Amino acid sequence: MVKLTYYGHSCVLLDDGRHKVLTDPFLTGNPQASVRAEDVACDYILLSHAHGDHLGDAPEIAKRTGAAIVAIPEVLGACEQRAQGLQGVPMNLGGTVKLPFGKVRMVPALHSSGVAGGIACGFIIYIADKVVYFAGDTALFPYMKLIAEQDAPDYALLPIGDNYTMGPDDAARAAEWLQARHVIPIHYNTWPVIAQDAAHFKAITEAATTAEVHILDPGTSCQLV
Repeated sequence: MVKLTYYGHSCVLLDDGRHKVLTDPFLTGNPQASVRAEDVACDYILLSHAHGDHLGDAPEIAKRTGAAIVAIPEVLGACEQRAQGLQGVPMNLGGTVKLPFGKVRMVPALHSSGVAGGIACGFIIYIADKVVYFAGDTALFPYMKLIAEQDAPDYALLPIGDNYTMGPDDAARAAEWLQARHVIPIHYNTWPVIAQDAAHFKAITEAATTAEVHILDPGTSCQLV
């Protein structure tokens, strides 16, 4: 079984009982954050890009815990500038790395990167018997249809905040293209500029797809089924 805990914004923890995988740990300075950076335990940190609300506390958490950061090389470089001697797993779009919990495939995202020479990305996370698509920050784009064909994700974690990413309507279309059985909205309500009604997103997505939408408040968890 895999347990998913939502810490707020785009930060989630996947725990298969032996390994803990953290995404985009923006905790310090995050008004939504349900945990302090110094209290997080993890083995791997997946970073979608280097904007402050995604790179967040990654260097400090990695330094304290010994977690390995999986990211584009330029993003790893930004982490090393803040904390020396980090464990890094550098990769790039289209690549796959095998890790003790399964494997991770890095896929495109349509977004700026936050660091010179870098690019934004998403991740397909194979953990236990589940496939989780963590979209990071992205616009709607047709590559999502290929993700459905190639990876058949069980869960899709999709930004719905609009302004900087997809809004609810485009995220609902993304859910349709991805054909995931379950969808979890992320990257919304942290600040007024990305305020959204998650219940509305759930309604329009479930009306247009066969997916079940799970709205998680920061600090809550669900078992991946």
